[in-house]
Amino acid sequence: MSNDIQECPPCDKGAPKWVTTFGDLMSLLLCFFVLLLSFSEIDRQKYKVVAGSMEKAFGMQRKKNVSESPRHGLKMIAKDFDQEAIATRVKEFIGREIEENFDELYNKIEDDIDIEAKKDQVVIRMMGESTFDSGKAEIKPELKPLILRIGQILTSQTAGDIIIAGHTDNVPVRGGPFQSNLKLSIARAATVAQFMLDQTAIDPKRISTMGFGKFRPIADNTNELGRRKNRRVEIIVGTIPRRQGMANYQSNLQQQ
Repeated sequence: MSNDIQECPPCDKGAPKWVTTFGDLMSLLLCFFVLLLSFSEIDRQKYKVVAGSMEKAFGMQRKKNVSESPRHGLKMIAKDFDQEAIATRVKEFIGREIEENFDELYNKIEDDIDIEAKKDQVVIRMMGESTFDSGKAEIKPELKPLILRIGQILTSQTAGDIIIAGHTDNVPVRGGPFQSNLKLSIARAATVAQFMLDQTAIDPKRISTMGFGKFRPIADNTNELGRRKNRRVEIIVGTIPRRQGMANYQSNLQQQ
């Protein structure tokens, strides 16, 4: 056995070589998750609703002893989530039914029909001359099957109030049976409501009509595109049930 002491070969300065490979892997993973985040969509309206609920539930409670814990915070948050979830589900269901069963018609009026889910309601807008001819209050024959299907969906899939609201642009009515835009908007709302009552099994107690004429525009009346959007009939559906429990209502939607 030799007593000579062998010296170790000189070590490379700096971190071990495997750290370079590990660093590359971490960089790739970081890029991957950044891409995933960039491809995702953030529902700003839902974020505002949730943020508002959190603020009400856990924020400062005025005119109350600060030692008291928030009593209804969890219920408040759950309520907002339930309401918006139901509204979104109803919107998706109606939109899917229209696109799948009225494909040819939908291609023609795609720009004139809009479905919006709000916090606790769904608004179906039929704009322009998609539903009525100019100055008239008779539903176009080609639109009757679509309105019938919407009425059937509202009968079986929703349990809240239904408001049929008529709107016009600011161009004065000239001739015809209606003396003003207000009367025209009221007549159109009543026509849609009566058609649903006659053709579906919807509970009459759920339906009401309103006419606003030119007084509630959603677009600029100074150009044709804006006026077209303002000439509309809205079917406003309250998605929160009043005649059955929330759990049963959600179960009915999930079964469809």
